[in-house]
Amino acid sequence: MSVGIFVRTALAGWVLALFAMSGAAGAQGLREVKQGIASTLEVPMNRAVVVESDTPFAELTIANPGIADISSLSDRSIYVLGKSPGLTTMTLLDESGTLITNVDVRVAADVTEFKERLRQILPGEQIEVRTANDGIVLSGVVSSSSHLQRALDLAERYAPDRVSNLMSVGGVQQVMLKVRFAEMQRSVSKSLSSSIGLNHSPHGSGLSGSAGTGTTNTSGGVANSLSGNIPGSNENVGAVLFGFNVGAVQVGLLLEALERKGVVRTLAEPNLTALSGQEAKFLAGGEYPVPVAQEGGVYSVDFKPFGIQLNFVPRVVDKDLINLELNAAVSAIDRSNESTVNGASIVSFTRRETSTTVEMRDGESFAIAGLIEDQFLDNASQLPWLGDVPVLGALFRSSDYRRSQTELVIIVTAHLVTPTRGEAFMLPTDRISPPSEADLFLFGKTSRNRSAAAGEVARQGFSGSYGYVMD
Repeated sequence: MSVGIFVRTALAGWVLALFAMSGAAGAQGLREVKQGIASTLEVPMNRAVVVESDTPFAELTIANPGIADISSLSDRSIYVLGKSPGLTTMTLLDESGTLITNVDVRVAADVTEFKERLRQILPGEQIEVRTANDGIVLSGVVSSSSHLQRALDLAERYAPDRVSNLMSVGGVQQVMLKVRFAEMQRSVSKSLSSSIGLNHSPHGSGLSGSAGTGTTNTSGGVANSLSGNIPGSNENVGAVLFGFNVGAVQVGLLLEALERKGVVRTLAEPNLTALSGQEAKFLAGGEYPVPVAQEGGVYSVDFKPFGIQLNFVPRVVDKDLINLELNAAVSAIDRSNESTVNGASIVSFTRRETSTTVEMRDGESFAIAGLIEDQFLDNASQLPWLGDVPVLGALFRSSDYRRSQTELVIIVTAHLVTPTRGEAFMLPTDRISPPSEADLFLFGKTSRNRSAAAGEVARQGFSGSYGYVMD
């Protein structure tokens, strides 16, 4: 008697232990199999469930023992252990060999723990988890692409290389990027040079001189004072030429001075819209043909783009947080460094380029690049010894001073945008219309301004309230 009690107690403890080990899978409830009613039993892989039959059975079989393992705890209780993903059939027979029922046993990967971890890591996300054979299928709508990637990474830990992604990202997923290029260039150059010449002449003494801007007088004794070496014109803004005779000696003095200042302002504001994760390109400028030598002395033409260039890839990371991977460049043709190769003219380009990745929220701005460049050049040339003489040495010395400053700033602003109806946009051409013949020929107008719709309504002289009424 004591042995029987011990066996029954041990069996009951074993069943209770199985329920504890099955965890959430066992919490699905004690299943009941009814006679003559087909049913499906879901069993997690490497987990066990206990099934009750409403009719006592005498024989129990499983079609594929590799998918599930079964054993009878009593003539009504069945212990089912999931071994590998798949679908098989469990058959119950009574003492006379009559079929009680067939039960479809579906074994799938255990995703109970995965669901719990998913709720802890991504609370509030509407992600549905299903099993397919030995893999995991994720579906639903998530708030951002970063949360989608986190869910996929976590699923890979439970089913490596067996994760199917059917999720989609909700919310606004289109980004408009506003880029402002601002560049200022300042240049200053000053030069002062002098030339002196002596020439023997049999003529008597006299005095002559000439002064001008941009050109110099090259006739008479003034030109002879420098032995005919005075240029017919010069590039300097100011030039003064003196010539006089001292007995039979002709003396010529040429003073040239130049002061040049320049300011260049460049401003461009390209706007570009792209879908999250997709690349967008923008070019405002042109393409310059560059000859390229081929075999046999044949030349082909390669076109090099120049101007304002912008390439960027936006990614909506989390709600209004935007990740931007962008390349921006400002280039122009530089004729000052032009060269000739085999009779072909080759020009150079000035180019300022930046490539970076930044993160910002909707409506925020970021200065991604800045350049301050300051260059100066001082040159002095003189005759040996004579140029060192105080005061008078300036007649034998030439000086040149140049300085250039450049400041460049690139600022980007990102916005989350949604499409709207085309009537809501206004184009630059909407305010201008071609002139009538009378406006063109009688008044010389090349265009005619259009009035805005609001202005037309205001001039109609309505009395009382008009427009939209909102409750």
